[in-house]
Amino acid sequence: VGLDCFRSRHDDLKEMLDSNKDSLKLEAMKRIVAMMARGKNASDLFPAVVKNVACKNIEVKKLVYVYLVRYAEEQQDLALLSISTFQRGLKVGLIRASALRVLSSIRVTIIIPIMMLAIKDAASDMSPYVRKTAAHAIPKLYSLDPEQKEPLIEVIEKLLADKTTLVAGSVVMAFEGVCPERIDLIHKNYRKLCNLLIDVEEWGQVVIINMLTRYARTQFLNPNANEVLLEEGEEKEFYGSDEEEGKEEKVEKKKPYVMDPDHRLLLRNTKPLLQSRNAAVVMAVAQLYFHLAPKAEVGVTAKALVRLLRSHSEVQFVVLQNVATMSIKRKGMFETYLKSFYIRSTDPTQIKVLKLEVLTNLATETSISIILREFQTYIKSMDKDFVAATIQAIGRCATNIGEVRDTCLNGLVQLLSNRDELVVAESVVVIKKLLQMQPEQHSDIIKHMAKLIENIQVPMARASILWLIGEYCEHVPKIAPDVLRKMAKSFTSEEDIVKLQILNLAAKLYLTNSKQTKLLTQYVLNLAKYDQNYDIRDRARFIRQLIVPTDKGGALSKYAKKLFLALKPAPILESPFKDRDHFQLGSLSHLLNVKAGGYQELPDWPETAPDPSVRNVEVMDVPEWTKSSSREKRKEKKKVEKPFYSDSEDESRLTESADSDSNTGSGSESSSATEESDSGSKSEDSGGESESEQQEKPNRKADKSSRNGLELLKLFWHSRVLFVCILPCSAQTISPTFSSLKTYELLHRLTGEGLAVGYCFGRQPFVRDPHMVTVQIQFTNHMDTEARNLRVREPRLQSGMRIKEFPEIEVLPPGETVTTVMGIDFCDSTQAANFQLCTHTRKFCVSIQPPVGELMAPVFMLENEFKKEQGELQPLWSHVVERSVGLNHCPPSVPFSRKPLNKEVGLRC
Repeated sequence: VGLDCFRSRHDDLKEMLDSNKDSLKLEAMKRIVAMMARGKNASDLFPAVVKNVACKNIEVKKLVYVYLVRYAEEQQDLALLSISTFQRGLKVGLIRASALRVLSSIRVTIIIPIMMLAIKDAASDMSPYVRKTAAHAIPKLYSLDPEQKEPLIEVIEKLLADKTTLVAGSVVMAFEGVCPERIDLIHKNYRKLCNLLIDVEEWGQVVIINMLTRYARTQFLNPNANEVLLEEGEEKEFYGSDEEEGKEEKVEKKKPYVMDPDHRLLLRNTKPLLQSRNAAVVMAVAQLYFHLAPKAEVGVTAKALVRLLRSHSEVQFVVLQNVATMSIKRKGMFETYLKSFYIRSTDPTQIKVLKLEVLTNLATETSISIILREFQTYIKSMDKDFVAATIQAIGRCATNIGEVRDTCLNGLVQLLSNRDELVVAESVVVIKKLLQMQPEQHSDIIKHMAKLIENIQVPMARASILWLIGEYCEHVPKIAPDVLRKMAKSFTSEEDIVKLQILNLAAKLYLTNSKQTKLLTQYVLNLAKYDQNYDIRDRARFIRQLIVPTDKGGALSKYAKKLFLALKPAPILESPFKDRDHFQLGSLSHLLNVKAGGYQELPDWPETAPDPSVRNVEVMDVPEWTKSSSREKRKEKKKVEKPFYSDSEDESRLTESADSDSNTGSGSESSSATEESDSGSKSEDSGGESESEQQEKPNRKADKSSRNGLELLKLFWHSRVLFVCILPCSAQTISPTFSSLKTYELLHRLTGEGLAVGYCFGRQPFVRDPHMVTVQIQFTNHMDTEARNLRVREPRLQSGMRIKEFPEIEVLPPGETVTTVMGIDFCDSTQAANFQLCTHTRKFCVSIQPPVGELMAPVFMLENEFKKEQGELQPLWSHVVERSVGLNHCPPSVPFSRKPLNKEVGLRC
């Protein structure tokens, strides 16, 4: 019955997909996509779904594309029938990306040229989402046909220059999959990627950070190189050769390290990402700092990594793997967070073991007592694997810190009386390793362990005890033969590892105490001669020929004692994470400690820094109306060099205002009352005239500029918006330059379908109507075709507002820019002027809203002239003062006052 229902549901879906109603098709596709999301197989519906790829309903088509992305590779023949539909979809506005995604999912070599053309077109698309999809399709095409590598690299190079954060992560992923060795493609985009990193999506941030880590290892010097050389110098022996002394002198003469600014840029821009909510991003930044940052700066990542320990157990496992590696090389990073690695009873076993590893790595002379008390608690746990790992950690602490070796050894000996056999067995294994360091001082422990041989059944523990007795049989001459006697009785029932140690014990006792053990040794060798394991038979044959004298006599017989009783070095208990740092942290290879497929080795630091100029980006050509003159650059330098604190707050405001609104040097030098500054400002206004010409016409210039100032003053009488500055020099009118004007966006190129329009306020009266504000309009054609008949139509203005349209622009070629001027009377308000911007095919509704500052006219005049004009404007000033006094709740008798600023008087309305 269940199977029939399942079939009927599929039949219903097929009927709904064959229906003429879009609503039924949409409902069917929603149910199919829901089935896919639950993991159910919907491949048998492919013929019914693929028929609807040409449906005109956009919602249905989107869901069809989602289905095809999943099953197109399985049903390639049927999917190929719809190739023409996918190609048409590449030109439809809303589904271009979906069509490209489906096309790249059909892994058939026949359509490789079509895919290549589609990717190239999508890489130039105006939508960043389509360009992102093109970047995703590049690795798919490369895996299908590696011979397309060169044209794909050209597309990658083009997409790398994209300034959109949506594209950055995807194109870097394509770069890593296709041509990771082409670091020359990154040079010009390195700084852009560093600056965009904070705004890229989390998935893209991880990809970019990993790529930049490898890039930095090839382009910058090792910031810790000097410290490595110093450490090598400290490890040098007291008596060294002359060559070593010469090397040491070279180390001392080595130049101090200076970090490359681009290296610092990468570290500075990735640091804020340590606060990311995504654990992968935090881990990526941590590995970048570990591999690239100076030793003193790596510690900033510790707090972020400790924060990740509050995440899910899977995240904790990966983070602790990396912390365990980092804590070996950078032990001081996590010392302050020691308690964060204490083990909770709810932690899984693998997390407990990793935390033990970190605690052991962080153990120092000061913290070992705290850590050992913590370990004593862990030994009582019911988790046997965890207890075994704790005993091993105690052994490592005893090995690394000699001061607590005896304490740890005594504690482990006490564990030998534990009821749990596994605890006793693990303790025996660890004690055996510790006793090898000082066997003479611990013969009592060896005797105690020999007594446990009958009770312990764990093969590894029994083998360890037998090895200890055989190795140090001279310290226990009475106990060793008796142990061999007991083990000979149970030889046939022992595990292979124990049998091998019984043979070794017999051989050592035969060489040191042959009188008591000669017969026992021969008995054991005879038993081993017929053992089922060939390793044991071979070992018995080898030992017999080596230690038992024969008539033929072996050449090695006289060296038997040296072979069996040679002094053996004490084992070094090292962390299993010690040598993992040659893998890049956070990678799968580091996690598995095996080089995984697709892993890229972390490059070695270069000995000499490559040329940093390869990362310099050429400045693009700036339109003429945005360029600044060299004179303005000099004035900007003067403003930068000015002291932070000026003599008066108002003075700095006036000076900065004059600098930003004028093209002359008088504003920046207005605070000076000397004749030299006066002549200097005039010389800059002369616009390139010689000094002799300026000296011949000073009076005429002053009269002319004064007259211009008075005309502007009268011009803006009606608008009641004025900014007057009184100078002790001759009156001059400010002539604003376009470089100091702020530009605004009127029409974005995406909205304008390739036509971008910007505007700025000219800060001068309109030529054809002095009551209007000059607005400069700049058109840029980003399309491949010409833009025709650019004009203004249907202005919708507030009452009293007027507009003077710019002359119609008949043709604007592709890639060209043109600037025109229009006038707008805003009628003393900041209301927006709304109108339509028309081309030969489209109409775009736009609006221009003026900031208050753009309705002001700056004027400079002499103080005497200002007083004269002030008298003429008395009714206006009294009106303004009454309003301001009323707002400040002051009595109406307060007179209008002026504040002198070093012979300047400032007034702002």
